[in-house]
Amino acid sequence: MAVRKTLSMAAIQISRIMRPDDANIAGNVHGGTILKMIEEAGGIISTRHCNSKSGERCFAALARVERTDFVSPMSIGEVAHVSAEITYTSKHSVEVQVNVMAENILTGAKKLTNRATLWYVALSLKNVDKILEVPPITYERKEQEEEGKKRYEAQKLERLETKHKVDNVILPIVNPEPHTVGYSQSSLIHLVGPSDCTPHGFAHGGVTMKAMDEVAGIVAARHCKTNIVTASVDAINFHRKIKKGSVLTVSGRLTFTSNKSMEIEVFVDVDPFVDDTQGRYRAASAFFTFVSLNKEAKPLPVPQVVLKSEEEKKRFEEGKGRYLQSKAKRQTEMNSLTQ
Repeated sequence: MAVRKTLSMAAIQISRIMRPDDANIAGNVHGGTILKMIEEAGGIISTRHCNSKSGERCFAALARVERTDFVSPMSIGEVAHVSAEITYTSKHSVEVQVNVMAENILTGAKKLTNRATLWYVALSLKNVDKILEVPPITYERKEQEEEGKKRYEAQKLERLETKHKVDNVILPIVNPEPHTVGYSQSSLIHLVGPSDCTPHGFAHGGVTMKAMDEVAGIVAARHCKTNIVTASVDAINFHRKIKKGSVLTVSGRLTFTSNKSMEIEVFVDVDPFVDDTQGRYRAASAFFTFVSLNKEAKPLPVPQVVLKSEEEKKRFEEGKGRYLQSKAKRQTEMNSLTQ
């Protein structure tokens, strides 16, 4: 892995060739691998920036990832170029925007595969519960700062709203029928080891996101019985830090199906075995969207989810609202490009 500092002190690029162990069962690069690379770049640039001035040393902790679209698949043998740039700073947080390009090193052709926006906070190395102030950046235009502040206020509000939903749980279903929520729901249990953590003893956000993508993929594959790929990830909110030695329970369930896509709710619960004074807590949550593909990588119709309870019907309607909102946003963006 190579890290290149650009002319701007607030931008870096990470490059890495994609190998067979980065692949999913469809043969493309695993969506979780790409999410992990995105977070690695974001963590490097934000930690570097937060320590760019003299004062108390700190590390940047991932707080939120905005909606991430998987524009096109990345193949094994291609080189992933992950470019990260700091675009806004508030008193206690850093906004990092990341682009991922895939390069065919045989032809030199490049294509955009992902865009993402991440938010970090600076935590003291002496006291990890202490949030430090972030050095400000200089903007080329006043409008850039004003637009960044609007994005900051919007994500702050959404994070507060998400905290009210952290009591959701997934209960096992006995003898579930095919295509019901209970039939495809899945969980993964993972012990957070040293290789999963930063030098400060906390799990990398990218490790958590990769596990979330894996569980969402299992749910999607169980529902469709076909090859599936990640199409997008709604905002991922990180509610609390995860210590080394903790046990993660990553759970996923189907919430909504359209004709060609599935929305899957995923959340991460933590049992901090290294700290007997603390009970289980919710560390992260998000919605993943997957599509079903045939052998030629063409979209297939998705079996419609069978709803059994009023709660499932409520989650379905909420998912439908997110789906329609996302669809309208994409249409607006396409219209603006053609004008």
